[in-house]
Amino acid sequence: MLENWEQERGRVEFEIYVHKELYDLLADIIFRTAFGSSFEEGKHLFELQQQMHMISEAFKKFIYSWLQRFLPIKKNRERWRIEKEIGKSIRMLIATNIKAKDNSEILLSLLMSANKNQQGEEEMFGEEDIIGECKTFYFAGKETTANLLAWALVLLSFHQEWQDKAREEVVSIYGHSPPSAEDYLTDLKIVNMRLNETLRLYPPVVLMTRKVCKNVKLGSLHIPAI
Repeated sequence: MLENWEQERGRVEFEIYVHKELYDLLADIIFRTAFGSSFEEGKHLFELQQQMHMISEAFKKFIYSWLQRFLPIKKNRERWRIEKEIGKSIRMLIATNIKAKDNSEILLSLLMSANKNQQGEEEMFGEEDIIGECKTFYFAGKETTANLLAWALVLLSFHQEWQDKAREEVVSIYGHSPPSAEDYLTDLKIVNMRLNETLRLYPPVVLMTRKVCKNVKLGSLHIPAI
């Protein structure tokens, strides 16, 4: 991404849509981490997510009661179609990456492997559980991180003295070569300070909801499945 920006800088005047560039970069990173494939292979899934986001934004513009979620109105039918297609796309990725079980570096292989519960019994995620985890990891991870980085760049452009301090810190620790996966990014105190300040000013998530899939008991509280 930065190499492409450097090539564009040779022109007298140019404009870069940074937010979209970050979206594409993070989608590529997340897809490689989750499925071991490139962004191009997940482009259709990315486009479906964008359509779902537009529908969700449209719902905010009019009064939408909880009952309307179950009515076969036009927007609901479109939302259900996209959700079904997203599930189908992820199932196809699971099928084509079934050999990833032997590759512990891929998230999908970890989700498909067995793990022991508190009673020492082996458990495995079901297909729907894997699809749900992949949706959360891909959609939520890309959206929130892209927004965070975009706002961080905006703030650094307004406060260039902190931009200089952050650059000096990175160069003093890692030199002019990019840090590797083994390097401790926690050593970047100023960079982390700027990211935390960005999260304080422009939090990417203001609300999170959860659905109970099976009956749960928390102390004396019984929570029934939905």
